[in-house]
Amino acid sequence: MDWEARFLQKTPGEVAVNTTPREVLRACWVGAEPEKHANTSLISWTDSVAAMFGIQKARHLEFAGQKIVTGMQPFAHCYGGHQFGQWAGQLGDGRAISIGEGRNQIGTYHEFQLKGSGLTAFSRRGDGKAVLRSSIREFLCSEAMHALGVASTRALSLHLTGQEVMRDMFYDGNPVMEPGAIICRVAPSFIRFGSFQIHTSRGDLATLESLVNHTISEHFPHIKDERNRLFLWLDEIIDSTIEMVIDWMRVGFVHGVMNTDNMSIHGLTIDYGPYGWIEDFDPNWTPNTTDANTLRYRFGHQPRIVLWNIARLLEAISPLVENRSILQEKINAAQDKMAHSHEKMWVNKLGLKQYDEELIQQLVELMYHDKVDMTMFFRLLSSLSKPELHQLEPAFLDIHTANQVDWKIWLKKYLEQTCDEHRAKMNLINPKYVLRNWMAQLAIDDAEKGDYAKIELLANLLLNPYEEGYEFEKDWFRRRPEWALNRPGCSMLSCSS
Repeated sequence: MDWEARFLQKTPGEVAVNTTPREVLRACWVGAEPEKHANTSLISWTDSVAAMFGIQKARHLEFAGQKIVTGMQPFAHCYGGHQFGQWAGQLGDGRAISIGEGRNQIGTYHEFQLKGSGLTAFSRRGDGKAVLRSSIREFLCSEAMHALGVASTRALSLHLTGQEVMRDMFYDGNPVMEPGAIICRVAPSFIRFGSFQIHTSRGDLATLESLVNHTISEHFPHIKDERNRLFLWLDEIIDSTIEMVIDWMRVGFVHGVMNTDNMSIHGLTIDYGPYGWIEDFDPNWTPNTTDANTLRYRFGHQPRIVLWNIARLLEAISPLVENRSILQEKINAAQDKMAHSHEKMWVNKLGLKQYDEELIQQLVELMYHDKVDMTMFFRLLSSLSKPELHQLEPAFLDIHTANQVDWKIWLKKYLEQTCDEHRAKMNLINPKYVLRNWMAQLAIDDAEKGDYAKIELLANLLLNPYEEGYEFEKDWFRRRPEWALNRPGCSMLSCSS
């Protein structure tokens, strides 16, 4: 694979490397330089991603920023965004440096980005680095999501820098030194909703138009209708973004930080921070300590937030549109599509003959009141042929006696609305294994002691999440263990990395 720099060649930016935190005007990017470390070591490598580009592991130092070769022109993206509903102004890649683009085996370009590789012009008061615990979480989750069929950035490599980094995990005045790490993540591009918002907010329509033209021509080249290209492009972003969040809901994933700067124009899950999987079913759960009071990004609210974020993207593009009423029509259509997709998701997840709102609402209430493990419940439900509650008991923390009658009534009603043919397909969309936070924490605990075996074990387990994998059942197909209930990193997390 050869390195190229199409984004830098076709959009305005600052070529010179200058890490002074500042407002970056009339630019989509700024030159950057990955920090060099004397003791960088590779601890995990994704063969399937490397194979896509014909990359040999011997080149791994390139993907830690320790070796700059011909064609590489490292840079940091400029973008803004709404954070927790409030416009935050300029943000940008404060601890991520893109080292270039390369083509995969079928000729499609992808951008390679190093998270934790040092200071950029957007680092503000940060150090541009990342720690091992957050890097392991992103490395494992990127590939786990891909295997689940959820659109995501990919993870090529995970390196230790050999340097200690100070972090205050819960922002409570108790910083500690942690191992530093760099993850190389891969995507068609790391252009975000906020990449467009920043230029519109400044009235810089020339840069906005340049970025839009580059994005459509390079990443959506199949759009040939010049007259309607902008609207067709937005349609594709809307569709892929809705599909992504519906998949989140299907597998029980909570992103935790659905700011507009964390929304990919490719409909990819990006920026894995304080994410989590629903265990004790609760639509109001968020894994993010920063969101604990407002619950803006809670599990059940994610479809609404995505629609809100889409509306912000359309606002950002609106200066380039003559008939802005069409944008409102697209928002309305997106709401309808979201509702339809959500209903379809429930039909498939439950193996129903048709959508039944009352049946689903009753299930949601029962699961909430009895603290049902979401992943286990749907996996066990597929094998149920009679309304026998005991077959589902492994998914329950405690079946309240008062609810047992309600459960049996629901199961009888449910089985009347499904059939063997439909239930046979349930295991194709209801995974048996997901990356629960306590699982990731076990790998982190070992890795911080120099043992990386659990990273590889989990990576292999999560490679086939819909298969039975009976040999893993005892350790990994189970409810959250008692020790993990209130353990930092297992229940709640922060944005600290």
